[in-house]
Amino acid sequence: MEIAFTERELDVMGVLWDLGGGTVAEVRDRLSDDLAYTTVLTVLRTLEEKGYVGHVEAGKAHRFHPLVERRDAGTSVLRRITRKLFKDSPELLLTHLVSDRGLTDEELRRMQKLLEERLGEGGAE
Repeated sequence: MEIAFTERELDVMGVLWDLGGGTVAEVRDRLSDDLAYTTVLTVLRTLEEKGYVGHVEAGKAHRFHPLVERRDAGTSVLRRITRKLFKDSPELLLTHLVSDRGLTDEELRRMQKLLEERLGEGGAE
């Protein structure tokens, strides 16, 4: 299943993932943008219609919770970016990542270690 979010939906999902769930007011309070209550509610309802969020009754309010894991969403988004922007080439994505960003030597060493661990697991084809 491909998971796709608008920028605003991703902001709301980030709050839900961080909190584990929340009411409209709780989500609104944690967003960096000052959005109207009704705007946040609309985003949450849209996410629910897409199957990414569910809710339970919590008194007079609804408590929304993520139905997709952050990691699954990240995997889906990264695959989509790789396909659309990097000609379906993970190598081009990696090349772009390590050459166009101001990565520190320590960050590069950690990436190298991850690659070496993956190669040691027989993860390369």
